[in-house]
Amino acid sequence: MRVDVVSIFPEYLAPLELSLIGKARQDGLLELNVHDLRTFTTDKHRTVDDTPYGGGAGMVMKPEPWAQALESIANAQAAAIGDSSDGPTKPVLIVPSPAGERFNQALAYELAEEEQLVFACGRYEGIDERVMEWAAGHFTVRPVSLGDYVLNGGEVAVLAMVEAIGRLLPGVVGNPESLVEESHSDGLLEYPVYTKPSSWRDRDVPAVLLSGNHGKIAQWRRHEQFRRTAERRPDLLVEFDAGRLARADRTAFGELGYDVVDGRLRRRPDGDLPD
Repeated sequence: MRVDVVSIFPEYLAPLELSLIGKARQDGLLELNVHDLRTFTTDKHRTVDDTPYGGGAGMVMKPEPWAQALESIANAQAAAIGDSSDGPTKPVLIVPSPAGERFNQALAYELAEEEQLVFACGRYEGIDERVMEWAAGHFTVRPVSLGDYVLNGGEVAVLAMVEAIGRLLPGVVGNPESLVEESHSDGLLEYPVYTKPSSWRDRDVPAVLLSGNHGKIAQWRRHEQFRRTAERRPDLLVEFDAGRLARADRTAFGELGYDVVDGRLRRRPDGDLPD
């Protein structure tokens, strides 16, 4: 996969040289290029922003430097691909924005299937909207939100998204099975984990994990996922597909105050957990 990031603070992306993502770059599993938006300006002050039409606080990022930067990336990729009988595939342009679709694990898996991702790190009050309209002719444009809060710029969101997406690429994570058991991989939070010693500061590892009974361990972990999700993220259970739950799983949810109705989990009015 090729990833391009455009920012006025390219040094902000330095952590992507570390850990698994850094190793993936060294191993050729992930090509990552960081571009300084200011190199695409034409004035001596390298200006990337101006006052908003209609008034209001803050500044807006100017359209032409963004168009120049994105054209440069699109042209470089087209030259690298050359002629293709299938025709060129549009790169995906991700614009971190609190007004975008919510980034989650499902979207991370979807984006991990793409050949090229381009991230546009906005600052100030955002990027001139016309850039998004123009870019749609060259990219598949997707404004994406990391969460319901506002950051100073898109760099922090890009760090999180590149790591979440990059670790899903084949060969990046040493044990692929660990990806299957993580939080949100099946719509639930991950079960709690423990390591040696078995007793620590008067706290013992759950006995089932020491039993050697892998069937009981798997069931315990599954039911701990139910409990933890119900306690911490009950909103995830609204869309959880409960139609194929085994009897033991239904019983476990019943003990948490949920019934299965038409293949969905429904909270009983007298459930033990708070709304």
